[in-house]
Amino acid sequence: MEQATQKAFNLDAVFNKRPLIISGPCSAETEEQLIQTATRLAATGKIDMLRAGIWKPRTRPGSFEGVGTKGLPWLQSAKKITGLPVTVEVATGKQVEDALHFGVDVLWIGARTTVNPFSVQEVADALRGVKVPVLIKNPINPDLELWVGAMERVANAGIEQIGLIHRGFSSYGNTEYRNAPMWHLAIEMKRRYPNTLMINDPSHICGRRDILLEVAQTAIDLDFDGLIVESHIDPDMAWSDAKQQITPEKMGEMVDSIRWRKEDVASEDYHANLEKLRQQINNLDDELMQILSQRMKVARNIGEYKKENNITILQTNRWNDILDRAFLKGEKLGLSKDFVTRYFDAVHMESISQQNKIMNQ
Repeated sequence: MEQATQKAFNLDAVFNKRPLIISGPCSAETEEQLIQTATRLAATGKIDMLRAGIWKPRTRPGSFEGVGTKGLPWLQSAKKITGLPVTVEVATGKQVEDALHFGVDVLWIGARTTVNPFSVQEVADALRGVKVPVLIKNPINPDLELWVGAMERVANAGIEQIGLIHRGFSSYGNTEYRNAPMWHLAIEMKRRYPNTLMINDPSHICGRRDILLEVAQTAIDLDFDGLIVESHIDPDMAWSDAKQQITPEKMGEMVDSIRWRKEDVASEDYHANLEKLRQQINNLDDELMQILSQRMKVARNIGEYKKENNITILQTNRWNDILDRAFLKGEKLGLSKDFVTRYFDAVHMESISQQNKIMNQ
């Protein structure tokens, strides 16, 4: 094994780099596997920080749950050899203490922890008086207030450098992704906290390696600040999440394949043309609001009629007809079925609300 030689880095500079690229194995399995993965990732020249799962909260018992604390010295060696900072997931106060004892530079709170305020508070309490950056993954379920609450608990513990990781959300019936991206929720967090680091975790969104680049590119196009991607020297033989990991060399190739776009350009013509297009959007949005207002007026008239005739608000057959018609129309107009469903669900719920007020006056 390569002899460890300490290399220096500036953690603040790394944490504030854009884009920030983090990679490493889902799980630290053996010292040799971790060191080889780290050195091969470092050799690509594309990685800013190493990650490795030390404690693995698994959905069901019997799965590999990580090597535990004995893996932290391995990570310490990887850090010395590569000169890259390291990050691990923590879920308890004891794990925080152990990680910091072995020189872990950045901690992250996982989705299964973020969903539980008691667990987040335990981690936050262990962080008091410590100067360490903390990344917070979105909760498993699509609840932004849990994500915000985790940020607030960590901030209240005195942590100044906080970042967010978007790893998708569990969704019943979801088949395309392991965890549905629900991009609108991540975008809402970016809107609320525009100066907070937001990186994307395509590995956990995809659950398979063949669509990693597609999701990573979408995140970058949405102005995410970086990526955290799982990498393994022999992905198919990985002890956990084998299907979503890629080799260090493939990781380097993926970073090179991404089209890194600018957020803005200093061109008067560009801004003038963009402003014209944005004004078109504003005008169309105004028209949409007017049309929606008219639709709700008709819905209220229907509510009056139903009330006079003692008819229930929800008419399932009618709703199915509306959706079927919308799907056919939307397909011809280039609108996805998923968008049409979400749009008409929102309109339908507002119509029901409007009619309910009429029915119960």
